[in-house]
Amino acid sequence: MVTGVMKSGEIINKAPVVTGLVNYEQAGKEFSWEAVKKELFLPDNPAKKANIAYEAIDKHAQSWRKNKVALYWEGPDGTRQKYTFLELKNLSDKCANMLRSIGVKKGDRVFIFLPRLPELYISIIAIAKLGAIAGPMFSAFGPDAVRDRLQNSEAKVLITTQELKERVDTVLWELPKLERIVLVDYRKEYELEEKDVCYATLMKDASDKFEAVGLELEDPLYILYTSGTTGKSKGITHVHYDMISYYITTKWVLDLRDEDIYWCTADPGWVTGTVYGLWGPWLNGVSSYIYDGRFDAAKWYEIIQTYKITVWYTAPTALRMLMKAGDDLIKKYDLTSLRYICSVGEPLNPEVIRWGVKVYQLPIHDTWWQTETGAIMIANYPCLPIKPGSMGKPFPGTKAAIIDGKGNELPAGQHGLLALQPGWPSMLRAVWGDEKRFREYFSINGWYATGDTAYKDEDGYFWFVGRADDVINTSGHRVGPFEVESALLEHRAVAEAGVIGKPDVERGEIIKAFVVLREGFAISKALEEEIKVFIKHRLAAHAYPREIEFCGNLPKTRSGKIMRRLLKARDLGLPTGDISTLED
Repeated sequence: MVTGVMKSGEIINKAPVVTGLVNYEQAGKEFSWEAVKKELFLPDNPAKKANIAYEAIDKHAQSWRKNKVALYWEGPDGTRQKYTFLELKNLSDKCANMLRSIGVKKGDRVFIFLPRLPELYISIIAIAKLGAIAGPMFSAFGPDAVRDRLQNSEAKVLITTQELKERVDTVLWELPKLERIVLVDYRKEYELEEKDVCYATLMKDASDKFEAVGLELEDPLYILYTSGTTGKSKGITHVHYDMISYYITTKWVLDLRDEDIYWCTADPGWVTGTVYGLWGPWLNGVSSYIYDGRFDAAKWYEIIQTYKITVWYTAPTALRMLMKAGDDLIKKYDLTSLRYICSVGEPLNPEVIRWGVKVYQLPIHDTWWQTETGAIMIANYPCLPIKPGSMGKPFPGTKAAIIDGKGNELPAGQHGLLALQPGWPSMLRAVWGDEKRFREYFSINGWYATGDTAYKDEDGYFWFVGRADDVINTSGHRVGPFEVESALLEHRAVAEAGVIGKPDVERGEIIKAFVVLREGFAISKALEEEIKVFIKHRLAAHAYPREIEFCGNLPKTRSGKIMRRLLKARDLGLPTGDISTLED
């Protein structure tokens, strides 16, 4: 329970913590990753080698937890299912045998293009058991986004639905390396095409006995694509050794315990949904809830009430939308099961934390990390006071600092680049197929450069300032301007396009596009709406420009590069800075 009164600049003090991370300072002094590894890898690993699927599922299926519910699942139509650790083991064993029967082996890339169905989670576990490499993708992706990921990864197999496959079919001719498409909802009236196979039929024939392949800790586990400011999305590659970070950060930051019913609202197409919606809770033997439906404030509160959710990990955008739904709605539901709330994806506004204390009688603990870091790096912990608006403090065993462009650490209060000292278990191991872009993360000697700017206060709390590049963070999704601009240029009316992130109270940022029309097209509201719908279908629902401004030209450098910084400065009335490279 929160004590004290919250005012601007004040600290939220909390009741003493008696389990999990009890003393932050002491833990920092005594911490070692090797000790965590020994805690996770108990002597019951028969292969004496690593496999995250064994540690997260099979181990529990062979213990007293075998009949414990691992996954509560609910569909948008109210359908409910639940799976014990033993049932997840048997189903993922069948799925691993099924994938092996169609030629999947260690190192192969298997991508998953599914809504949040149980098959999504079963498939990810099975892929890990095989030693193959998973590639979860948002079901909202359009054909171009899917093509880019399957092309770059040279994916061998895609698991999807008949409906989503229609998007893939439009770009299938560009995917010669894709050998099989597994359809999880195959219906007899649908004629299987050359590469298609039926998930249910193959699963029915597959054995439910499969021994997880013993792997090296450095063997790849999954690839997730994240946007950059130029070029195509980057395939951030993580390995089985990540599980050490997943296990302990879930335990200490999210404060998960055996008796918890935990809900992470993120999709596995986003790193949070993979790491803390799947692996983290199951490595800790905790029951996890998944909802495959759209956001609805009343429904979300009903979920917490019905399933007695105890720990909730969500995004600031969702919390702001819940605020918008009003405090009276909350009074209709019994939310007393909740004991801990965390947020991720973008900075958490202080007013949202204050609101959380008022309506839930609980503070909201912000966390900071990236697809590249693989796990939570900076957080607000159960045992520490919260400074509203702060990112919190670095996780024990990691060193974070504010540096200048030469790698020198800056003093408290001074803005600079947020950087991490390399070496934590879940650090990215590669940008798939692009060594140059991987090395760019470590271009400042001795540091991993996060691309964020921040400062540290006298008490060691870190405070986010902004992105050092142009990536747009909208509703917790990172969107690269380049991919939106590229999609805009595919529209018949668009000659040129520049895209920026514009501050927005509810979404953090919205995407704004500056568009130069081709000759023969006139500015109109109808055309604006047509372009928005076009982008929704080409990329994803979160990646379309909510604002479009038609203009006669775009500011460019002499080499032809659009100066997004200048677009943003002019739009927001900010100083334009150095414009010496601006085209005459």
